[in-house]
Amino acid sequence: MDATIKDLMEKVKEDHALIRGLTGEVKRVIVGQDYLIERLLLGILGAGHILIEGVPGLAKTLSVKTLAQAINTQFQRIQFTPDLLPADLIGTLVYNPKDGNFTTKKGPIFSNIILADEINRAPSKVQSALLEAMQEKQVTIGNTTFKLEEPFLVLATQNPIEQEGTYPLPEAQVDRFMLKLKISYPNRKEEKEILERMSTGKAIETKPVITPQDILKLRETVNQIYIDERVKEYILDIVFATRSPENYKMEDLKPLISYGGSPRASIMLTIASKAHAFLKGRSYVTPEDVKQIGLDVLRHRVLVTYEAEAEEVSSEDIVSKIFDHIEVP
Repeated sequence: MDATIKDLMEKVKEDHALIRGLTGEVKRVIVGQDYLIERLLLGILGAGHILIEGVPGLAKTLSVKTLAQAINTQFQRIQFTPDLLPADLIGTLVYNPKDGNFTTKKGPIFSNIILADEINRAPSKVQSALLEAMQEKQVTIGNTTFKLEEPFLVLATQNPIEQEGTYPLPEAQVDRFMLKLKISYPNRKEEKEILERMSTGKAIETKPVITPQDILKLRETVNQIYIDERVKEYILDIVFATRSPENYKMEDLKPLISYGGSPRASIMLTIASKAHAFLKGRSYVTPEDVKQIGLDVLRHRVLVTYEAEAEEVSSEDIVSKIFDHIEVP
């Protein structure tokens, strides 16, 4: 057993160098936004889609594009608009009048990393087409189903819902995102560096430093990260507390929660915790890993009631209270 743990520690140490190189290349372009960069890497390592919310101009799109360029892989940016059709996303059948046959024209979804820009500006039919690709890693055109190549990842950006011209995403689709991030403005020092770097007129080129095969190799290492039974129980306590807070002596939260986290929340919290431990250079998960990424995993999975909205209590407030209350092993 000790030999196995030692081997895993050596493997984590060796593979961690790849991630450091990838992080360094991304930071050549992106100023600040360490939180965003780290969470994007969590998505890559944990094979989980990410939803990024923030007002325009915070380098959401640039960060995703830079990360994709630093990985020597296929990348597609899709601008979601109110008139976007499912065929514009997944492709369609094209009729050839000469021979009377239909041929398949594949859409931009057939790439490794998809940047769904302003995803909440497209109507529900487009979201339904994207849902199959996100969950099943496949696309159906006509009567034929096509498998998508691994790694396949959807990194979606959205403007806050209160802005005009946006549609609320279906809850079933939102639940497919491993993480939902909320990005804020840079500080004054970071913004000055952005100003100096981006006002020269010279573009900073991003070089590929890692391959898709490397990503799949890193995912294998992440899957092997050790997680103790007590940490697993801690994760389950947190997720179950979002469903039945009264069982954890938090009766005051019961009227505020409409729906708690699904079993997918427990799975994603575990995978993301393993990926976070790997990013920190460890071969094992600690409760601190769970706490660090818990809000990003759960903020979009805990649905609040009208009573909570009336009291101006958000899902983030509820998740934070649960983490403060549940005993750490």
